[in-house]
Amino acid sequence: MVYDITLKFGYDYPSAVKDARHILRLRPRETKRQHVASKVVRVDPEPDETVRESDFFGNGVDHLRLYRPHESLKIEMRARIAVKTHEPDLGATPSIAALRKAGLLCRDTGAQSPVHFLGASRMLPGSPLATAFYKERLPDPDEPAGPALLRLTKETYEAFTYASGTTTIETPVDTVMTTRKGVCQDFAHAMISGLRGAGIPAAYVSGFLRTIPPKGQPRLEGADAMHAWIAVWLGEETGWVGFDPTNGVAAAGDHIEVAIGRDYADVAPIGGVIVTSGPQRLTHSVDVAPVEEAG
Repeated sequence: MVYDITLKFGYDYPSAVKDARHILRLRPRETKRQHVASKVVRVDPEPDETVRESDFFGNGVDHLRLYRPHESLKIEMRARIAVKTHEPDLGATPSIAALRKAGLLCRDTGAQSPVHFLGASRMLPGSPLATAFYKERLPDPDEPAGPALLRLTKETYEAFTYASGTTTIETPVDTVMTTRKGVCQDFAHAMISGLRGAGIPAAYVSGFLRTIPPKGQPRLEGADAMHAWIAVWLGEETGWVGFDPTNGVAAAGDHIEVAIGRDYADVAPIGGVIVTSGPQRLTHSVDVAPVEEAG
């Protein structure tokens, strides 16, 4: 499937911002399952300094510096992405026991290596509750890892309730495991923490999810969403495969990847520091418009 994606952020400040530094991670990634035909990021007012680079994990990063006073900031990303719908053969993946051993014995230190996704990270120091939850659901070390991970994804979906406003991005995983409520980043963090505790390499993925309107209703422009899911390393041959615990499915042709990292801190769409006073007001919209079927 080919998509035209439009992402808009708007910030209104109560008083003029005199100095601002921003980090953007908004440019979709080029991967085996998606091709980026075009992508552009526009900022208003135009930054005084812009540096574009890729981080260690290959995510596109824009560093912005604004010296001139401004009372609002508008950021827009537009891209055309072709996403392949090929699904890996999960049944051909190694056993849970073999996967754990392969991850521990891996000596590759490149960006895609499982060694970066086995231990604690900045926002995921480890969760005894998540580890216990997922270990309990992996009783058979000889079970093929692919089907086991899909089953765990569905069980996570069934065990947790999507409840907007009940958490923040800083809510600890143990709190989410106790309340069983949260949003996509909470479920991604919980599953990643539990899988790492069980010895399985897992990464955090941010991106876009195409939403389909109810039958008979038109697609609403701007009503789609940024989304979070996970990627699990399923051995050298299969590599990284996406799973979406918020929806209980494997990541497919309606998941468009923007950034990957150890947790949300590695992939946050916008970060930085501004000099102003009072609270800011944020507006945000996403539009994922299907153009045509990809070959």
